[in-house]
Amino acid sequence: MTKTALITGVAGQDGAYLAHLLLQKGYKVVGGIRRSSNSTHGRLAELGIERDIQIIDFDLSDLPNIWRTISEVQPDEVYNLAAQSFVKTSWAQPLYTADVDAIGVTRMLEAIRTVNPKARFYQASTSEMFGLVQEIPQREVTPFYPRSPYGVAKLYGHWITVNYRESFDMFACSGILFNHESPLRGLDFVTRKISLHLSRVKTGEIECLELGNLEAKRDWGFAGDYVEGMWMMLQQPNPSDYVLATGDANSISYFVEEVGRALDMDIVWDGTGLQQRGIDRKTGKVVVRVNEAYYRPAEVDLLLGDATKAKEKLGWTPKVKVNELAQMMAKADYDRVKSGRVLF
Repeated sequence: MTKTALITGVAGQDGAYLAHLLLQKGYKVVGGIRRSSNSTHGRLAELGIERDIQIIDFDLSDLPNIWRTISEVQPDEVYNLAAQSFVKTSWAQPLYTADVDAIGVTRMLEAIRTVNPKARFYQASTSEMFGLVQEIPQREVTPFYPRSPYGVAKLYGHWITVNYRESFDMFACSGILFNHESPLRGLDFVTRKISLHLSRVKTGEIECLELGNLEAKRDWGFAGDYVEGMWMMLQQPNPSDYVLATGDANSISYFVEEVGRALDMDIVWDGTGLQQRGIDRKTGKVVVRVNEAYYRPAEVDLLLGDATKAKEKLGWTPKVKVNELAQMMAKADYDRVKSGRVLF
């Protein structure tokens, strides 16, 4: 019997990769996209699956819409990937972020509980909930300390998922995913900004890439690996929450170096703090500068995950290393810049 999966936020990076995975596994995939969103189907088209998915209008702030969708689709599995997902935007729009990323999860759970309680539910949690880290590395039991409205809202979404699971015996679980990137990443995320802007520097379109805190460290993996972990969570006999991470943290400056290497640059650093610069040793040109405008109001300095539980219980392991990820993104963006076709 064919399973039906509902993916909210299907036009995003994770939604596109997850839809591709589920189609390969024989699922019928229904994808929700907010009508007022600027999102296009570009990522789905990039993966060649745009016509294989049933696209519907979906909005986490509209309870009747959610209720009707769950009732009509009757999904076996629901993956809630829709969110206001930009940390920087959450400072400018904290109330909207809270409504979508926090209360929106409650709307989803309440609709499932009432209309289709047998559906299995996946909530996209985030390592940003750890914020000012209380333990290194961070595990499922590490205390949370979010440092942005985005992290706070996601923490509510995480705990309301736990609450519905324990209160109503629902199969509801959260994936606490550390940073996961790809050539389909949005332009507002730092890894994609690095790969795109350094490609533009390489082709002469711009002189320099501007970044904020170069010393912030993140645990970066490949989104294609992480969506497989999402699916694995909903195949277990009992619901639980899992950290997905590589266990390897690297600085933003390191990611810049690796992208530069893939673009035949040899980036070395000069100066400190706001005066730090990245210089391509092969040309002598300054290709990276620090701009204070890109610093966060409250910085998250180090995120490093421990995915031992996922490895032992799910059999999940990340396959793509951070240097391979940087090469993958650099090649994709360089080719796009050369062709004049920059997406997402």
